[in-house]
Amino acid sequence: MFQIRRRYVVMIVGLALVLFIAGNLYLLDQREKSVTTVGEAAVPASTDNWGLSFQTEGEAPVGNASVSDLARYDAYYLGDTSKKVIYLTFDCGYENGYTEKILDALKKHNAPAAFFVVGNMIETAPDIIRRMADEGHVVGNHTFNHPDMSAISEQAAFQKELDDLAALYQETTGKELPRFYRPPQGKYSEENLKQAQALGYRTILWSLAYVDWYVDNQPTAEQAYAKLLPRIHDGAIVLLHSTSKTNADILDELLTKWEDMGYTFASLYDLPAQTR
Repeated sequence: MFQIRRRYVVMIVGLALVLFIAGNLYLLDQREKSVTTVGEAAVPASTDNWGLSFQTEGEAPVGNASVSDLARYDAYYLGDTSKKVIYLTFDCGYENGYTEKILDALKKHNAPAAFFVVGNMIETAPDIIRRMADEGHVVGNHTFNHPDMSAISEQAAFQKELDDLAALYQETTGKELPRFYRPPQGKYSEENLKQAQALGYRTILWSLAYVDWYVDNQPTAEQAYAKLLPRIHDGAIVLLHSTSKTNADILDELLTKWEDMGYTFASLYDLPAQTR
């Protein structure tokens, strides 16, 4: 009788252990499914940083939001990928003595570009801003104060950052600011994309950039070419910083190298129409 009872106890304990393991495996499976679902969100509803994954040399990288999902908000990170065309863009937080040399190189190659500027750039270098406009470049909105826009949820506060910059540009040049917007530091949210769209802006991200913004630790020309030449691709929206001495020094030769690879340069106004 004692052996039978002992056998039943062992069976009950074993069954309980099996059920416990099965239950935990089920919960783990559900958690993994939940993580996968969140990870596949094309345009995260919460704060995110724009990011790229370069998977094949010479081909467009994969962004952490797709072309089609960004298109819902009039946002781009790629241009016309059916042509060997490059869209040059520069972020201009302040004047560091190199922007005019960059403009000289662009003029030599008859290459249009977009300069995303902040309030400080217009206030301290109005003649350069006017030159950008006079030479046919796009001057885009990088906000007045360069804050983390993804932390701004109210439309009025979001709009003020863009409106203040647009008003200063018009006061300085007598022209209306083109409706292209780039979020500072690439920090954005789905709500930000909607906010910019509601104001008539196209949000411009990028498909190629490199670490060029540390003014006291500039890459060599060789290091710059090692990033910018093999990763160039059809329809690339290239982000460079106008504060970079390296960019100013190499831009003429860089544009020549890209031209030798068969590329031409286009304005953001030439971006293809999107299918939402």
